[in-house]
Amino acid sequence: MYARWVLTALLAWPAVAAAAILIAPPRWAKHLGFAASLIEFAISVPLWWTFVPSGGMQFVCDAPWIQVPLFETGAPWSIRYSVGVDGISLFMVLLTTLLVPLSVLGSYSYITTRERAYYALLLVLTSGMIGVFVALDLFLFYVMWEVMLIPMYFIIGVWGGENRLYAAIKFFIYTMFGSLLMLVAILVLVYLVGQRTGVFSFDYFHLMRNLGGLGPLAFWLFAAFFLAFAIKVPMFPFHTWLPDAHVEAPTAGSVILAGILLKMGTYGFLRFAMPFFPAVALAPPVATGVVVLSLVGILYGGLVAMVQPDFKKLIAYSSVAHLGFVMLGIWALTLQSVQGALLVMINHGISTGALFFLVGMIYERRHSRLIAAYGGIARVVPLFAAILTFVSLSSIGLPGTNGFVGEFLVLVGAFRTHPVAAGIAATGVIVAAAYLLWALQRVIFNPLDKPENEKLLDLTPRELAVLLPLVACIVWIGVYPKPILDRMEPAARQFIESVRPPGPTATALAP
Repeated sequence: MYARWVLTALLAWPAVAAAAILIAPPRWAKHLGFAASLIEFAISVPLWWTFVPSGGMQFVCDAPWIQVPLFETGAPWSIRYSVGVDGISLFMVLLTTLLVPLSVLGSYSYITTRERAYYALLLVLTSGMIGVFVALDLFLFYVMWEVMLIPMYFIIGVWGGENRLYAAIKFFIYTMFGSLLMLVAILVLVYLVGQRTGVFSFDYFHLMRNLGGLGPLAFWLFAAFFLAFAIKVPMFPFHTWLPDAHVEAPTAGSVILAGILLKMGTYGFLRFAMPFFPAVALAPPVATGVVVLSLVGILYGGLVAMVQPDFKKLIAYSSVAHLGFVMLGIWALTLQSVQGALLVMINHGISTGALFFLVGMIYERRHSRLIAAYGGIARVVPLFAAILTFVSLSSIGLPGTNGFVGEFLVLVGAFRTHPVAAGIAATGVIVAAAYLLWALQRVIFNPLDKPENEKLLDLTPRELAVLLPLVACIVWIGVYPKPILDRMEPAARQFIESVRPPGPTATALAP
């Protein structure tokens, strides 16, 4: 029973809890939000030990949803409620259910107005995010993709900083533009496959089995999917909405935006864009273009982060660099690089989420995100300084932390197919060390020369409760990543087999 209904419960429970919060007394809102998100996490945890790595798509629930006649032919569009997870989406679901309760708890003192609406929107956002990762029907996927957009727009636009409306509208327009093109591509795909098979279905596996023979149209369909996902990643040069959204969003909004929403773009490439159009994705001009853009993102994101006076914007640009490693790993298309890309997706959510929490915590004390406003605060807030240092080192990729394992696998895997690109990407690690260590020096070391920093309070028990689970994950994945790698390996192999055409090249590059 758990296996059949767990994903439906994960989708429905946050929406039901959001409705309950809206009618509850305002003083209960944050406590109800935290309790609901903890229950969501508890529902998801058994996925870890009940998931069978070699079992393919699991926890599948499939039922008819919408049947409408198609134009003059009378043939029905078959839209189904179909959900499931494999070794790729499993970890995105678990990452979502981990970060949401921490985000709620981290908002306790930051959000003081319209609390019911805020926590209800966070829970609706949870449903949308999980829906994106588990949907096996493209119509359901698109609905969840759009459901996710609306709560984040309001979270940024209502509870954000001074320029929140500008950031929220920019985020909305960029994402909506890409998603509308993707919708057109989805409809065209369903129509073309339906004409060939007589079944006008949005089912993922039906489309996978019957795609082919699209000719030049395949390039334009791939381009529509590519643009939607590249904006969400965000790849250079589609990244310009990200720094504004991150800086203006409340702390929880930044954590979820970096930790989960950006992964929807890379997940879209893994699940849809590349498996649907492998010939286009691997065509030399396209593959070379993606690898070059990934390298530009790695180096550009790091160099721009280095000159940022705002600590939060520095972390935002570091996301552009980290996601560049993911894209490089996906297009390198070796087992090591794909597993590395998946690990970087997980690790970025943990480490960058923790960095945004830390910046939010110090902002609540000093009401400034400027690096120059601090200096020497390790003497005053040693616990904060210790955790900030540790999380920063994990973001750099220090051996023994989670960041090292993912980036190492990406570079080793990419070296087999793109050795020059792997060498250039390795310099991105050096750039990351430069901008984060320099920022650390200016924030927590150097002289304590500002009187307003002399009476800062160290981390509270509530703030430690937010940070320590992330610190534990950093250590665990850094020291013993095997359980995660074992669960994702069959799905990574299947992805490679679905994309790479059989032949001597594929045999030579097989791990």
